Amino acid sequence: MRVLFTTYPERTHFLMMVPLAWALRTAGHEVRFASQPKFTDTITQAGLTAVPVGNNRDLWQILSRDPNWLGPLDGGGMPLPYDVTGRDPEDITWDYLRDGFTRQVRRWHMASNLPMVADLAEFARQWRPDLVIWDPLTYAGPVAAKASGAAHARLIFGTDMYGVTRDHFLRLKDQQPEADRVDPMRQWLEGHARQYGAAFDESMITGEFTIDLVPDVLQLRADRDYVPLRYVPYGGAATVPAWLRAAPSRPRVALTLGLSTVGHGGEYAAGVQDILDSLGGLDIEVVATIAESEQRKLGPVPDNARVVSYAPLDALAATCDAVIHHAGYGTLATTALRGLPHLMLPWDNDGPALADAVSRAGAGLTLNPKETTGAEVRDGVRRLLSEEGFRKGARALRDTLLEMPAPNQLVPLLEQFVADRTLPGTDSKG
Repeated sequence: MRVLFTTYPERTHFLMMVPLAWALRTAGHEVRFASQPKFTDTITQAGLTAVPVGNNRDLWQILSRDPNWLGPLDGGGMPLPYDVTGRDPEDITWDYLRDGFTRQVRRWHMASNLPMVADLAEFARQWRPDLVIWDPLTYAGPVAAKASGAAHARLIFGTDMYGVTRDHFLRLKDQQPEADRVDPMRQWLEGHARQYGAAFDESMITGEFTIDLVPDVLQLRADRDYVPLRYVPYGGAATVPAWLRAAPSRPRVALTLGLSTVGHGGEYAAGVQDILDSLGGLDIEVVATIAESEQRKLGPVPDNARVVSYAPLDALAATCDAVIHHAGYGTLATTALRGLPHLMLPWDNDGPALADAVSRAGAGLTLNPKETTGAEVRDGVRRLLSEEGFRKGARALRDTLLEMPAPNQLVPLLEQFVADRTLPGTDSKG
């Protein structure tokens, strides 16, 4: 079987796709990973075969020039129109969704995909994959599948805001007069499908099925077919330093606020100096993974804090008693798989929704990073380390993740799907 993976050049998304790519490869299947040319070294560093397609475009540079490029974010969280996820359906209007999709198709989805779509489709027509697996925003993937006749699936690693919002859109669209049923996503993708002699269907937006790394207790799902997949921690090339190999002499707490935002020229939403200073009075060891650009903003740090540019998170979490983080799914799931309680400071995308779900599951606490103080973080850490309920909730969340099939266990199901386009033995709605 030939399997083509694709994502736009976002490292954190790629890292969460690698374990399944390797499971397919070690099962004997041919695997290729396609992205923009500048992403080739990241792909090959993971030991995968890269296919550079299209030309380079840095979406984050566009974002930095216009902070409202994706639309206003109401206190952080999801960009419009995907911020309707979780709202009462009665509070969602057709005008909001129509206008939001009109904006985002032009300014976001097309900008992300047009550099890749034609070249990716041409490669797929030449290589003839049996299955295309795509990042949920890389719509060039289903276009390539349509062009080559391949089966295809989304792989998601966060709340399914895209599927849920699409369901709301279709529901409200059906209530409009025929002449007013504008559909920007369909209009855009239908043009690409027609170019390759194929017909548009909803799978071009949400996949023939969805491979889901998020367990039921944390997920917001659409009316789609979902196949669960256990998250496997992978952070790229890494070395475990000597200090991390020794067991800590007192409770260790990790502080990590993510790679993506700072890596693209942004800054942390929370005040790192204030947090470190407030934790200085506790009888704990703090290990803070802080980007070098943010380290330069720090003054003196307490004696109980170790500040490093990077440490492999899974190895670090294995030595910790709690983790303070931003609720990015890779960090959240790595923490959860170690059965550790979470103190979450979420701000953008689906971080707030994921953090709220973890808190409801009794596995952690959530604070608003723009409003919280170091003292509140310190009090939260004290609670996580002293209250058994958080440890119990964290262990239950760990067990939930471990019940999901590992990548190697998913391979036979993907093989059968390609053979007959059905999903045997799964709970099709998650």
